[in-house]
This record gives sequence, structure tokens and C-alpha cells, in this order.
Amino acid sequence: MTEFIRDVFTSGDLWYVVVRVLVAFAVLLLIALLLVWFERKLVADMQNRVGPMRAGPFGILQTLADGLKLLFKESPIPRKVELVPYLVAPIIAMVPTFLIFLVIPLGQTEIGGEVVTFRVMDLNVAVLYLLAMSSIAVYAVVLAGWSSGSKYPLLGGVRATAQMISYEAAMGLSLVPVVLLASAQIGGGEVGIGTMSLTRIVELQQGSFRGIIPGWFVFWLLPSFAIFFVAGVAETNRAPFDLVEADQEIVGGYHTEYSGFRFALFFLAEYLNIFNISAITVTLFLGGWLGPDFGLPDAVAWIMPIFWFLAKTVALLFVFVWIRASLPRLRYDQLMTLGWKRLIPASLAWLVLFTVVTAVRRFGMPWG
Repeated sequence: MTEFIRDVFTSGDLWYVVVRVLVAFAVLLLIALLLVWFERKLVADMQNRVGPMRAGPFGILQTLADGLKLLFKESPIPRKVELVPYLVAPIIAMVPTFLIFLVIPLGQTEIGGEVVTFRVMDLNVAVLYLLAMSSIAVYAVVLAGWSSGSKYPLLGGVRATAQMISYEAAMGLSLVPVVLLASAQIGGGEVGIGTMSLTRIVELQQGSFRGIIPGWFVFWLLPSFAIFFVAGVAETNRAPFDLVEADQEIVGGYHTEYSGFRFALFFLAEYLNIFNISAITVTLFLGGWLGPDFGLPDAVAWIMPIFWFLAKTVALLFVFVWIRASLPRLRYDQLMTLGWKRLIPASLAWLVLFTVVTAVRRFGMPWG
């Protein structure tokens, strides 16, 4: 079994690539089902309720039941829609989430004397790839809002445009120190050569500083971590940044006129984006799959990197849900103020400070 796993994730043959893609798609669907259940049960517990409990043990099959209901539900098309953009928008929302997941490394271990990384593909420009794919998602929201032929979806689409552009700038700036740190020297040792490969960035976080502090980038780039995570919450349109689908103001926002399977695609895309943001944060700042193996035998030890990656990701998903259950929705002016007057200036100031400190540590004082 382990030899087959090794061949699947190391071979470049077309057959094995197809198997990796199919496995990734199946894992994504399972993640979506579990994440919706996780959020419902957690919010219910925070609000002193029971949550889903009838479908399956602990209500874990409730999401599957809801998905089947949406799959067989009628999907009417409003009379005034622009048909092609209306039909394409849900697909555009779903595809980038899947493409982002393909480059996220879920773990790395040694099987049969060969290093195996659990991911579909590795790109040497993965950081730029992530920013490009995340920016595509705004087209789905804008097209859905404009093509529906209704005022409420249009308002949601306009809000989404301004919101995503505002927070993408802060998100992109917060990632520059990560790339710089990948080529910097910390603690007197050579960390590595600059790279944008997610696998290589995790590898550079191995070891510890003076045997106490893990080499995770979050300890060196805490402002970048905070800015990236806040911008990620805004990019996924989650509370308190969910103005694009505020039901008290604009009914359902950009997907008001969607139903059935098309609405299910938007629903899945939102939750998969939450997982992707959490997984990317873990990869870039929290050491990815790195963690103790407790000296387990080889037959079990290869699973530990995946366990640590998922444990860290679930911790961040908990924070997503905690924020939703705790904070009220921001006003639109507060949303824009936070993006343009707080996060972007903070990320620029941190970038300048980190660049200066890195240059001084590497090359010495310019006047010395």
C-alpha cells in the first residue's frame, strides 16, 4: 500500500497524475461536507444549541442530505438574466478553489527511501499562482450579481468588487516578507535561497532557534501573519466582512437569484475557500506539516505530517467560526477604512522595516 502511495505522488506518468487529481477532488468534497457540519455544530455549541443531530451519528450526514436536496431541487432561470454569464458564474466560483488546492502540500514523509510530498503539483511560483487564482474569484461574484437582472445581486456584486480589490492589496503585500525571509539569514545560519514554492517554504521552516523557538515563519513575521489572515477572512466574504451577502440588507446578495445546484456551487466554493485560506496560512507561517513524530514505527509515522497539517488547519478553521459567532457585521465605511487606512499602510510599513532589517543583517551597516 505504501509503495502505491509513493508511486502516485512521485511519478509523472499521466495515469498517476489523473489519480492525484481525482483524489484531490474527492478530498475537497469530503472537506466541504465535514467543514459545514463542523461550523454548524460549533456555532450551535457557542449559542447553547444542539445543532444538526438527526442525520447520521452526531448529525454528520446532515450536510450530505442538504447537498442531495440542492442537487435535485429545481433551478429556475429569472426572465431578465444575461444567460451565459449567469450560468458560467457558479463554475468560475468553484474552479479557482480546486486549482488552489492542487498546489497546497498536505505533508511530506519518506517511503521506501524516497521523499514523498502529498500534493498534486509543485510550482516554483506558487505564491504568485495563489494570488492569481484568488483574484479570479471576484469575477464569479461580479458576473453573478450583474447577470441576475436584479438590484440586490447587483449591489452585492458592486460591494464584492470594492472589498476584494481592497483586501487583495494587503494580502499580496503581506506575502512579500515571506519570500524575502526564504532567502534571508536568521540566527547566523543560512536558511535557504529565495523561493515561491510552497513545499520549499515549509522545508525552510524546519529546525528551531536556539533549540526553543520553532523555525516557523510566524515567529519572525507575526505582522504578516495577522494581516494575511484578516485579509483572508475578508476575501472569503465571511463575517464580519460578509457585506456582499448581507441578508438583512440585500436579501442574499450576489446569489439571491440562484437556486438548486448552481447555488450549491457558490456554497461549496465559499467553504472550500475558507479551508484553502487556512491551509495556505498554515503552509506559509505555521510550519505546514512539521511537528514531532513521537518515535512511531514507519508503518504509522508517514501519516503524522498529514495529521499535524490538518490539526493546525482545523485550529484556524475554529478561529474562522469563532469570529463569525462573536463579531457583528462591519458597516461598509468601516470595511473600507480597515482595508485602505489600516491594513495596507501597516503592511507597507512592516515590509519596509523587514526589508531594512534583512539587508542590515545580511550585508552589515552601509556606513560601517
